[in-house]
Amino acid sequence: MPYRQVKPARSAPTNGKPRGGTALAARGRDPRHFAALDLGTNNCRLLIARPQGDGFAVIDAFSRIVRLGEGLASSGRLSDAAIERTIAALKICAEKLKRRNVTLSRAVATEACRRASNGADFIARAYAETGILLDVITAEEEARLAVLGCHALIEPGEDPALVFDIGGGSTELVLVDTRGPDPKVLDWHSAPWGVVSLTESAGHGDGPDGRAAAYARMRTLVTDSMAPFAARLPRNIAVPRLLGTSGTVTTLASVHLGLSHYDRAQVDGLIVPASAMRRISADLAAMDLRQRAQLPCIGTERADLVVAGCAILETILDLWPAERLGIADRGIREGILRRLMGNGA
Repeated sequence: MPYRQVKPARSAPTNGKPRGGTALAARGRDPRHFAALDLGTNNCRLLIARPQGDGFAVIDAFSRIVRLGEGLASSGRLSDAAIERTIAALKICAEKLKRRNVTLSRAVATEACRRASNGADFIARAYAETGILLDVITAEEEARLAVLGCHALIEPGEDPALVFDIGGGSTELVLVDTRGPDPKVLDWHSAPWGVVSLTESAGHGDGPDGRAAAYARMRTLVTDSMAPFAARLPRNIAVPRLLGTSGTVTTLASVHLGLSHYDRAQVDGLIVPASAMRRISADLAAMDLRQRAQLPCIGTERADLVVAGCAILETILDLWPAERLGIADRGIREGILRRLMGNGA
């Protein structure tokens, strides 16, 4: 899909067509600033950066849990409340883009907008009210961008590695050949379960027995959805390498480290024993909502969704039995920036 130059905030369409105007690139200010916005089913994330060497330096960032896909599994539509939350977050992003004099940007939307019957209406409204034109990308492009953004953290090795991204509405799995300067995608799969969709469909249960039953239901749904991909995976891998990028893995890594608050510097690039992640997943699945909310780095915003992420993670560990899990606090946004700056395929 073509990249979109940023339009001035609040440049609403006229008669259903984008209104003309001067792109921010015409301001000609140095250094050049680039931006990537990733609107997922659960989160809205923005990254603004400038080129630096073979990579880039981040100059501004924004992240907010908007739960755009809340209720989507049952209604098939984006709810009015979810749309309002998301538009509010996009307005903040638009102001940051204007203030930072962004030269070129790309904004993408993923599973919630792919699935919702009113997704196109939401995209039009977002453009009208914020000036941000969202590209609804395919699951395949979502997977490729995530790999492009985080592959530098894959542990060295000759055999294929597995990279996964647990989202709000889907989970992408990518088998990657890491030989050579850029990763080569060998196979990929998009499972229709993320932390929001899985929680809403199967994640509710009261009491210890109810929570255990809900966790088992979620594990079964995810296992079935990943079975076609699991059947295609190579079986002769001596040392399976595994890298995860998502709020689930960064949150569980924070719990593993015992952090009192989230610290990207300690989490991004961390290598965690898979057994430790399984143990944390089992512990969280056994807790009630109040107990999970009291844990640092989980809190009330993630307490109801983190167990679904644990169910997805454990299923991935079943199909790709790595002893160590790499943690990436980077992904789609970084992949977009690399492409915008000409540093990625």
